Amino acid sequence: MAGNSFGTLFKLTTFGESHGEALGGIIDGCPSGLIIDFDFVQHELDRRKPGQSNIVTQRKEGDKVEFLSGIFEGKTTGTPIGFIIRNENQKSKDYEHITDAYRPSHADYTYDVKYGSRDWRGGGRSSARETVSRVVAGAIAKLILKKYNIKITAYTSQVGDIKLLKHYSQLDLSTIDSNIVRCPDKLMAETMISRIEQVRKAGDTIGGIISCVISGTPSGIGEPVFDKLHADLGKAMLSINAVKGFEYGSGFEGVKMNGSEHNDQFFIDDKKVRTKTNHSGGIQGGISNGEDIYFRVAFKPVATIMQKQTTINAKNEVVEMMGKGRHDPCVLPRAVPIVEAMAALVLVDQLLRNKTTNL
Repeated sequence: MAGNSFGTLFKLTTFGESHGEALGGIIDGCPSGLIIDFDFVQHELDRRKPGQSNIVTQRKEGDKVEFLSGIFEGKTTGTPIGFIIRNENQKSKDYEHITDAYRPSHADYTYDVKYGSRDWRGGGRSSARETVSRVVAGAIAKLILKKYNIKITAYTSQVGDIKLLKHYSQLDLSTIDSNIVRCPDKLMAETMISRIEQVRKAGDTIGGIISCVISGTPSGIGEPVFDKLHADLGKAMLSINAVKGFEYGSGFEGVKMNGSEHNDQFFIDDKKVRTKTNHSGGIQGGISNGEDIYFRVAFKPVATIMQKQTTINAKNEVVEMMGKGRHDPCVLPRAVPIVEAMAALVLVDQLLRNKTTNL
């Protein structure tokens, strides 16, 4: 299986399966001398871990990270950082009913076609549990970004058709973790939670949108052709399980505007180049322009539902199946730190690449 690495200079390679002994990763290219705040890394993992509330999967995992290399006396050494997160609460028997059946909209069929076999225990490598390694690497990337005063903040902005219409500048983004759905609007959060609970009780699932804002990015970050900053962000987000769409800046709504409306006009503010509007989402020509970078990520409803569905098995026989076990009725609350982590990996990688071209 290829394609388990992400990044160019700051590169993460992940390994492990949902119901294996452990998941983990290797971070290659992390600069030496970075002080690792282990409590912060664990905090980021705690934001992603299962069992946080009644609107996420009830799988109980401590998700404690163990660093194996690349850190000495609390600082990075410049050598590969190896780490693992042990699985503690696997219940493989919950998946015995799909040893030969393909779950609708899952990777079961496509994995079988591509590899000739698959790990049916929780989806194996295709499980969203793989993202635990991304959050560890993302936390370390955030520690690097902190030195540049770059901050990444993601939040739930839509659940089903319940949409937060306020611009991010009108929200108190420090309150995101104050509720279980991670929406920075208390009343909207309560409505979203109620909707998720309603869907969960019906044995169904629901999707939505996560918005993300990156503030403090200096101008000049990004490569102008194939590795455009927004292209790397798009690939990062689309690599997350259940993601169906990515848009930055004005996104698809921008097609409703004329060029005269959409253009971000420049002006000088205290000797700094600024734009009067930010339809570009902080990126022009694939390179950051110093304004806030903002984007939205669409997540589909989780494929595993607690309702009977018709499917086929490995013998091409039509069978009936129903989801079992512990699953998220909505991925958004736990996906917020994953979106932030992947954005952090992109920004750090691009920052390091920029140092090789701009002295």
